Amino acid sequence: MTGKTLLITGGTGSFGQKFTEIALRDHHPKAIRIFSRGELLQIQMEKRFNDDRLRFLIGDVRDRNRLSRAMNEVDVVVHAAALKHVPACEYNPIEAIRTNVDGTLNLIDAAIDSRVDRVILISTDKAVHPINLYGATKMVAEKVMIQGNSYTGGEKPRFSCVRYGNVIGSRGSVIPLFLAQRKSGRITITDERMTRFWIQLEQGVRFVISSLQRMQGGEIFVPKLPSMRLMDLADAIAPEAEKVFTGVRPGEKIHEVLVTEDEARHTREFDNFFLINPEHIYWGGSTLPGGRPITGDFHYSSQMNTHWLSKEDLQRILMSEGWI
Repeated sequence: MTGKTLLITGGTGSFGQKFTEIALRDHHPKAIRIFSRGELLQIQMEKRFNDDRLRFLIGDVRDRNRLSRAMNEVDVVVHAAALKHVPACEYNPIEAIRTNVDGTLNLIDAAIDSRVDRVILISTDKAVHPINLYGATKMVAEKVMIQGNSYTGGEKPRFSCVRYGNVIGSRGSVIPLFLAQRKSGRITITDERMTRFWIQLEQGVRFVISSLQRMQGGEIFVPKLPSMRLMDLADAIAPEAEKVFTGVRPGEKIHEVLVTEDEARHTREFDNFFLINPEHIYWGGSTLPGGRPITGDFHYSSQMNTHWLSKEDLQRILMSEGWI
C-alpha cells in the first residue's frame, strides 16, 4: 500500500478506524479516503488522527455516482460498509438489501469503471448457512464480489473477500452489553451451549492487509481463529454475576461456521488461514498458489475447533484492550 491511494467504505466504523491507524503508521499510503454517511463521526475521526493524508467523503454505497467520484484515481478499495445489526435488518429488509447487496453491486461497477487495482470485501461467518437476512445479504455480497472478476477477465480490478468471526469489542459486540449488565449483578445469556469464533480488531485488520497483499482475485480468505464459549466470556467479565438464560433469539445460531463441508472441496489450508477458491473461474484466472488440499469430511465450525480461549486468556485480552 506504500504510495497508494486507498478508499475505505464504512471507514468511520471500528474496523475502518483501526485499519486507518495501522495503514498510516506502518504502510505509508499516499492518501486514505474515508467514505461514510455520517458527518459527526468523520469530524471526530479527523480530529483524532489529524493527518493530511486523510480525505473524508460523505456518501452512501447506494449512490453509484458518488462512489464513482470517490474512486477516481484510487488503487485499493476496502469494502466494510454494511447494515450489520441482525434485528434491524429483519425489521428493515429492503433497506438491508439496498445497502448490503445493491451497495456492493454499485461498488463493483464503480471499481471496474475507475480501473482500481484491487477490491476486498469484509464478510462474516453469518454469511455461511445464513438463517437471518443479514447473513443472506452478506452471502450474496460475497458471491457477486467474487464473480466481479468475470467482468474484468482477470485484469484490473481484482476482487476477493475476507471472512471472519466476531470482533472482540467492536460495535454490536456482546462485551459492552455484559459490562453494562455487570453493574446490576445479572447477565443475560441466550443459551449456555453457544460458541463463537473470536478475533481481536487489530488481528482482523492485519489479516485483511495481508490478504490484500496475497490476493490474485477470486479468493475468500478465512483466518484460523480460536473459539470461545459464551459462558466463559460471561465468567471472564463478571464471575460473580447471576447468569440468566433467555433462550436463543430469532435469527441466532448456537454455533457458527466459517468453512462448510461443500466449500472444503475447493479449499486449501495454509499455516494460519484457509483459502476458499471460487467454484466457477469464468475469467480463466488463477488464485493464490500453495497450501494443502483439504481431504475428508471437513468443516470449520466454532464447536468443533481445536483452538479454544480459556477464561484466563479472555481476561488477558480484555485487559489488553482496555475493556476490564
